Amino acid sequence: MSTFVQLGRVEAGLPPALTDDDVVPGPQLVYVRRVLAGSAGHVWHILVSPVGTSVWLGHGAVLRGEGHSFMSDEGEAGMVRSYHPLEQLRLSWHSGDADDEPSLVELDLTPVTGGTRLRLWHEGLPAEQRQRMQQEWEHRLDDFAQVCL
Repeated sequence: MSTFVQLGRVEAGLPPALTDDDVVPGPQLVYVRRVLAGSAGHVWHILVSPVGTSVWLGHGAVLRGEGHSFMSDEGEAGMVRSYHPLEQLRLSWHSGDADDEPSLVELDLTPVTGGTRLRLWHEGLPAEQRQRMQQEWEHRLDDFAQVCL
């Protein structure tokens, strides 16, 4: 796998990730990046397909485009806020726990040598949830990378 940046790894008790020249957001955000096999078109197609969303967003979650809501079988829910094919997807996201406030998840795709870079930001999470969500998004995007092969 190509180099990747994962903000919050040290804070989460994990070893530092390899870094490159990207500007990394501050520690108030969860940030995960992967370089995936295939073109941006290939990755986007899987990202928004039922097969892809079941891996990174949860089983049962279906993305229908900007302004449409989604809900996974696990209770995670939200609404598509921005939908720019082959480039960017922004969602409001709620864990399904009645005590949690909604937050914002953004994914963007950039063609790079050897594939497509997928970056995920999750902002608006309480500090006590960031470590768990950092690990969760890392796991989900690792699984998603396998689907893209």
